[in-house]
Amino acid sequence: MTKQMLFGRYLVEKGVIAMEAVINARLLQRRRNRQIGDLAMARGWLTEHAVMRILIIQEETGEMFGEIGVRLKYISQERIDELLGYQREAYLLFGEALVELNVITVDVLKQHLQEFRG
Repeated sequence: MTKQMLFGRYLVEKGVIAMEAVINARLLQRRRNRQIGDLAMARGWLTEHAVMRILIIQEETGEMFGEIGVRLKYISQERIDELLGYQREAYLLFGEALVELNVITVDVLKQHLQEFRG
């Protein structure tokens, strides 16, 4: 179970949100938080074929996507670093998704995150 699901389940069990809100927040995260391969294709830095090859190797080895792409000389480390930086900046956290969907307020989120973390 992912950390988001654990926090989501915690909020559901506390009666703060409904399970439907957890699902909607995760769906919003999935739509917003683009994978590095998708970002590289959007910039024209990798082909779909290259991304699929990297993903297959990643599945078999557990290596990081960028490491494989660089090792196979599909993409430079500089471009991987740029993509990772963009990914970090644009990443939508689970709690942020709940706030954006108007499920909870920032104050309620902070309060329950603090309680959840113990």
